[in-house]
Amino acid sequence: MRKLTTGAGALVKSLRNHDVDTVFALPGAQLDPLFDAFHAERESLRVIHTRHEQGAAYMAVGYAQSTGREAVCAVVPGPGVLNAGAGLLMAYSNGAKVLCIGGQIPSKAIDKGFGLLHEMHDQKGTMAAVTKWQCRIDNPEDAPAAVDEAFRQMNTVRQRPAFIEMAPDIMAAERALDIPAPIRDYAMIEPDPDRVEQAAAILGNAENPAIFVGGGIFGAEKELLDLAETLQAPVFMTAAGRGAVDDRHYLAQSMIAAGRQWPKIDAALAVGTKFLLPISTWGWDDEVKLMRIDVDPDQSVDRWKPDVHLVAHGKPSLAAIANRVARHNRSRVSREAEWRDLQRAADGDLADTLPGLYAYGGALRSELPEDGIVCFGVTQMGFYSWFGFPTYHPRTNLQAGVQGTLGFSFATALGAQVAHPDKKVVCVTGDGGFMFTSNELSTAIRHGINLVTVVFNNGGFGNVKKNQTVDYGGRLIGWDLANPNFVKFAEAFGAMGLRASSPEELRVALRQAFAADGPVIIEVPFEDLADWRTLEHRYRMRG
Repeated sequence: MRKLTTGAGALVKSLRNHDVDTVFALPGAQLDPLFDAFHAERESLRVIHTRHEQGAAYMAVGYAQSTGREAVCAVVPGPGVLNAGAGLLMAYSNGAKVLCIGGQIPSKAIDKGFGLLHEMHDQKGTMAAVTKWQCRIDNPEDAPAAVDEAFRQMNTVRQRPAFIEMAPDIMAAERALDIPAPIRDYAMIEPDPDRVEQAAAILGNAENPAIFVGGGIFGAEKELLDLAETLQAPVFMTAAGRGAVDDRHYLAQSMIAAGRQWPKIDAALAVGTKFLLPISTWGWDDEVKLMRIDVDPDQSVDRWKPDVHLVAHGKPSLAAIANRVARHNRSRVSREAEWRDLQRAADGDLADTLPGLYAYGGALRSELPEDGIVCFGVTQMGFYSWFGFPTYHPRTNLQAGVQGTLGFSFATALGAQVAHPDKKVVCVTGDGGFMFTSNELSTAIRHGINLVTVVFNNGGFGNVKKNQTVDYGGRLIGWDLANPNFVKFAEAFGAMGLRASSPEELRVALRQAFAADGPVIIEVPFEDLADWRTLEHRYRMRG
C-alpha cells in the first residue's frame, strides 16, 4: 500500500535510498517543509547547519573530494543559491559529485516578477553555469526520478555537480507514493580497442615514456601503477592528482621533476588532466608522442592534438593498455636509481626556492599520520603543496583546482573531517583566506567537528604583496588586512587557540592539537615573499 508523504519527504527518502547520510544546509522559510522532512529522518540522516551558504557548499565539496562519493547541500533560493555558487563552481572544475538542493518561491509565482522574498529570474538556468545538470521538481511524485537522474548525471561521463530546485508548496504537498529502489547502473566508458593498441605500441616502443595524471585519475590507482611499473615510466602528478601514487614509491614524481625530465620524454600519456604546464609553459613538438585518456572529448585537445585520444574512463583504459603493451614493450630494467635521483633533484629545487615553506611543510608532514588529510588553501603554503607536500594516499591532499577559490579551505576541510571522523584532518590557510569562512568555526563547535586549522598570518593577502613587490616595483596597494588575534578568536568560540613561530613550534602545536577534543586554530606568524612561480617557469621548450 502506498504511503502518504510530502514532496519534501519523497525527496529526502530518495536521498536516503542513495545512501546519503549527511546534508550540509542552511534553513530558511522556503525550505521549512524540507527541514521538517530532514527531522523525520533524523535517526539516519545528519543535518549540519552552517552559518553561510558558501560554507555549506564548500563542506559538501570537502566531503565529496575526500571520499569520491556524492555529497549534498541545501540552500534557500536566490541569494542562498548564488552564495553557494562559488563552491559549486569549484566542484564543477574539480569533478566533485555535489548535489545542491535549492529552494524556490511558490510555484505559481516562479519567473513572474512579483517581487517575492528571494525571487530570482531563471534560477535553474543560472545554475547551468556551475552544474552539469539542473531540474525543477514540479510534482511530489516526480521527486524520486529526479534524484535518481541527478545521481546518474553525477556518476556518468565527466563527474560534476547537479542542481535540483523545488518550490515550498510542492515540498509541502502530500501524495500517496511509493519510493522505488534507485537504479545505480553507472557503467564506465570503455576505450576503443584500436586506439588502445596504438597507445600500447607507442608506449612499448618508447625509450623514455612518462605518465601525467590529474584529479581524473582517482579510482584507477592500481591500474596506473601496474602500467607504470611495466614501462618503468615515472608518474608525474599535478596538484589535483597528488596521492595517485604513494610519494614514497620511486615512480611517484612531482611536476618539478616533470620539468626536469621533459626534454628527454619521447612518449607522454596524460590521464584525467588538463595537461596545462606542458601545453602552456614547456611547449610541444613532434618529438613527443602524446596520448590522452579522458571522458571529456574536449579536454585541452585544441592546442595540442594528441596522437592517440581515448575518450573513456581511466580505469578500463589503463588496464587495457597494460594488457596490450607486453606485445610491444622493449626490454625494461628497473630504473629505480634514476627516478630516485630525479626525486631528490626536484626536492632540492623546492628546498632551495621556498626554504621557509619547505621547512613548515616538513613539520606538518612529520606530525600528520600517513593517512591524514590536508586541505591547502590558496596561500603561499598552498602553492608549495602543489609541488612538494609528500602525499601517501589518494584523496588526502585537497586543492582548490583551477578556480583558485580564495577562502575555500577551512569549510572544505570541515566537510572532509565530517566524512572522516576517525582521521586527522588539517586545514592550511592564510589569514586572508581564513577570514572568508572563519564564521564556520561556529559550525565546528556546534557539531563537534574536530578540525585542526593552521593559519599562516602575514597580515594580508601575501601573494598580492609578492606580485606587487616582484612585478610592480613594490607599489603596494590593497594587500594589507586588519586581523583579530587568532588565538583569542578561537577561544571566543570555545575552541583551542595556539601559536607557533617556527617549524619546531608547529610540530609541538600539532601534537597538542591532535590530542585535543575539539576544533583547534594554530596561528603561525609568517612573512615569506619567495616567488613560487619560478618553479613552474624554470623549464622551457626543448633546445
